[in-house]
Amino acid sequence: MGKILIRIMAAVMVSMTAGSATAARTTTEVSDWLFSRDKVEWQSVTVPHDWAISGPFDKKWDLQIVAIEQNGETTATEKSGRSGSLPWIGEGHYKTTVTIPACGHAELLFDGAMSEPTVTVNGQKAGYWAYGYNAFTIDITPFITVGENTIEVDLNNIEESSRWYPGAGIYRPVTLITTDEEHIETFSTFAYTTKADKSYAEIDVTTKVSVPTGGNIGVNIALYDKKGYIVAESHCGYATDGTVHTTLDVQKPELWSPESPYLYRMVTRLYKDNKAIDEQTTNIGIRTVSVSKEGGFQLNGVRRKFKGVCLHHDLGPLGAAINKAALIRQIEMMKAMGCDAIRTSHNMPSTWQMDICDSLGMMVMAESFDMWKYPKCANGYARFFDDWADKDITNLILNHRNHPSIVMWSIGNEIPEQSMSGGTDMARHLQDLCHSLDPTRPVTQGLDRVDWAFKTGFVQVMDVPGFNYRLNKYERGLNELPQGFLLGSETTSTVSSRGVYKFPVETKQMANYDDGQCTGYDVEYCSWSNLPDDDWVWQDDYEQVIGEFVWTGYDYLGEPTPYDEYWPSRSSYFGICDLAGLPKDRYYLYKARWNKDEHTVHLLPHWTWPGREGQVTPVYCYTDGTEGELFINGVSQGRVKKDATSRLDRYRLRWNDVKYEPGELKVIAYDENGNEIGTQTIKTAGKAAKLALEAEKGTIKADGRDLAFITVSLTDENGTLIPDAADALTFEVSGAGTYKAACNGDATSLEPFTEPTMQLFAGKLVVIVQSTTDAGTITLTVSDAGRNITQSIDIKTI
Repeated sequence: MGKILIRIMAAVMVSMTAGSATAARTTTEVSDWLFSRDKVEWQSVTVPHDWAISGPFDKKWDLQIVAIEQNGETTATEKSGRSGSLPWIGEGHYKTTVTIPACGHAELLFDGAMSEPTVTVNGQKAGYWAYGYNAFTIDITPFITVGENTIEVDLNNIEESSRWYPGAGIYRPVTLITTDEEHIETFSTFAYTTKADKSYAEIDVTTKVSVPTGGNIGVNIALYDKKGYIVAESHCGYATDGTVHTTLDVQKPELWSPESPYLYRMVTRLYKDNKAIDEQTTNIGIRTVSVSKEGGFQLNGVRRKFKGVCLHHDLGPLGAAINKAALIRQIEMMKAMGCDAIRTSHNMPSTWQMDICDSLGMMVMAESFDMWKYPKCANGYARFFDDWADKDITNLILNHRNHPSIVMWSIGNEIPEQSMSGGTDMARHLQDLCHSLDPTRPVTQGLDRVDWAFKTGFVQVMDVPGFNYRLNKYERGLNELPQGFLLGSETTSTVSSRGVYKFPVETKQMANYDDGQCTGYDVEYCSWSNLPDDDWVWQDDYEQVIGEFVWTGYDYLGEPTPYDEYWPSRSSYFGICDLAGLPKDRYYLYKARWNKDEHTVHLLPHWTWPGREGQVTPVYCYTDGTEGELFINGVSQGRVKKDATSRLDRYRLRWNDVKYEPGELKVIAYDENGNEIGTQTIKTAGKAAKLALEAEKGTIKADGRDLAFITVSLTDENGTLIPDAADALTFEVSGAGTYKAACNGDATSLEPFTEPTMQLFAGKLVVIVQSTTDAGTITLTVSDAGRNITQSIDIKTI
């Protein structure tokens, strides 16, 4: 160890065991706050909180007159819904009182606050952070007293600072941490796998302790399996700067992967005079990551291609306020589709989201910035880049580097500096900073100006060259890149509206219709992008293309392309699922390709078309099968087979000349050997007769935060969806829960999410109810006054 002094107290080491005395650390989530927009009128709120999500929607909020360079625009026009048309602009103020015991050290950990939070403790400014998406800590020890303390947080969101809805408020958790003066420092612990196979793994562990008074100090690090048994342990000392470094040897480890997301619990204990004075728990996964010209991307030494989606941070009708139940729902739905990775576009993720990706098994590209010094919008992150970029990258990595789900860091998205002098040096600097903080993961970013990026050397310096769209540049990339591979860091941008179909069925770019919707046939896309089928050709035919991240897994608030100039339109159309989390038809196109555990057979469109009798109404089937036979009222419409030479027939089954007649539409799908793998039947709906309520989970936790998602559909007497229903419904919640929000997935709807009324869109919507802290039963009653129909459903809380 050279001249670094290692202090190991042998007597202390002998006494350290898993059953040592309780440490002094306390960790308290600070969730009860008062909130005000003007510091005059205050209301009680629970953090995480988004002050803007209740609306009202109005085009005046952050009305931007801009040319969107990323869309190839050169003339500025009015973009009425670009950042969601919700009232997120302006100041917001929070205050609370916390009781702090006598302690040697106290700090506040903010997982994110939108935006530019200034934190005051007992009237004294304690800290500030510029970036609303990042986690940060504030040492409040100098400002506190024993007993009650007042914490205030002032936020300021300014116009034209975002290209999408950023949310508003303390939208992620706040934690109060108290310890003795001697303590384990926040963000200092890092455990990473240096080698691993099924027989043996080696875990390198570093941490840092603050020990200003010295004395009989020692450190114990123990690794526990899921059953609570210690599988590795180390007794350590610390260097003169407080650094602790050790290695854990694990026999027959369980390796983390999306298919088997096994987590170990690592407990770091700090001792003084044989007494535990601090303790920190970190969940870790044992796994290795590598990228190379020869092996592409490998997880645990096994080559695989990313089946990924991009996700914005808002949770639809819940806004930006983070919620574990909603995050779990997102990830579970994506996994059921066969997705194995997400990209946190274009921002730093929440800790809760990464915890859930760890436990459910979802690989992550953790992104940082949407811009560097050159602004994409007038008041964006470019204001802060020079002074804050290194600090933000540092906090991103220190906060998240123990998450096994994260397999890659992204330092930017479509950064204009890729085509500018000096941009390559900036990219190299940020990538080197990532490597210095975490030598185990590769670094990437999404590039859109590919020819310029080649010319400046920007793309050549990246660990993982990421191409956003630009399929026409893939061949050059594969032929010329020194890395020998490339990643579809953002793909497709196909647009659709759930349950809406346009005729005739034509492949189009930037199509606009009078109703502000896009076709569900999945043949419309943006001017810079393409169809899913186009990406899959490259991934299937070229081993060096290491996968994709589809834009996007879910619709999100803001960026209503191709309706940037249409009002009302206030959310995106890119999603594989709509804003309510309901799958669009495209969900099954991806599931048919990605989910290898079950067969997929999905027909579209619906089969209720009064007035289209005798008119051509194409039928598509999304299936993992290779052939299918279609029947209308028992009459065969022919047997078709996928065709690798055809753009739209390589991955879809299509009957393009079908003429609509009411009745029954049925498909039988077959594999390459002619074996039947599945069938689906859809029927023409009769007269609307009842409401169908279906809860995704019948039981939720009585913790005051858990959510139940109930899909409401209008059907005929036999349960067939009325696909064009737009009835106005009202909602009443009683018992052990409260009404939270509703969403119908319609990007043009101006109805507030938080009011207990909403119209159906394409026959459906989703109602969200929240538990209280009382175990019991939540009853949701949905009424359709226009048809005099009422239906209820019960949700258990435990």
